[in-house]
Amino acid sequence: MHNTVLVLIADLSKAFGETFEMVGISLTCAIVFGIPLGIFLFVTDKGLFFENKILNFGGGILINIIRSIPFVILLVLLLPFTQKVAGTTIGPTAASVPLSVAAVAFYARLVESSLREIDKGVIEAAAAMGASPFQTIKNVLLTEALPGLLRGLTVTAISLIGYSAMAGIVGGGGVGDLAIRFGYYRYQTDVMLTTVAALIILVQIVQTAGDFAAKKSDKA
Repeated sequence: MHNTVLVLIADLSKAFGETFEMVGISLTCAIVFGIPLGIFLFVTDKGLFFENKILNFGGGILINIIRSIPFVILLVLLLPFTQKVAGTTIGPTAASVPLSVAAVAFYARLVESSLREIDKGVIEAAAAMGASPFQTIKNVLLTEALPGLLRGLTVTAISLIGYSAMAGIVGGGGVGDLAIRFGYYRYQTDVMLTTVAALIILVQIVQTAGDFAAKKSDKA
């Protein structure tokens, strides 16, 4: 019994390490690429300083296409691309490729939504004071939208935890792989319940931390 518990703890530690790797890589990509893409969609819209109907429409369509594909199907569709980027289609690093694609599209829309909540009068005031478009983006848009950006990042992180569990089904490793191998194929309900409980705790921690960061930035 003691050995079984130790084995389960070791397996859980490895699985969560793989999950953190997948979520960490894809969340970083969401920040690095999702924020600029969301800003791009906002500033190229009608009435903004980089208005461009064609680019705005094209970017919006691309994001909508990615977001409309169920993640399990996206995993399979991107296998050739994953092979080129990661050199393999198995493991947490490989699973991070489709996760990153989904995360960037998902977060970009949340960034755009956060920017749309900013009072247009603030943007007009910055322009009237002689601020350049890039100064407006840096000092007005990103500053005013920061609480919303942090809340969106929290939602994205929680979604990625769920997506990473699905990645385990196709050899991505992580908590999903552990739950399927032991909880489903071996009928070890205790392992399944343990992984579910651990995921619930993890999501609660992420949500609490995200809410706290958003509130702090809102008061700043």
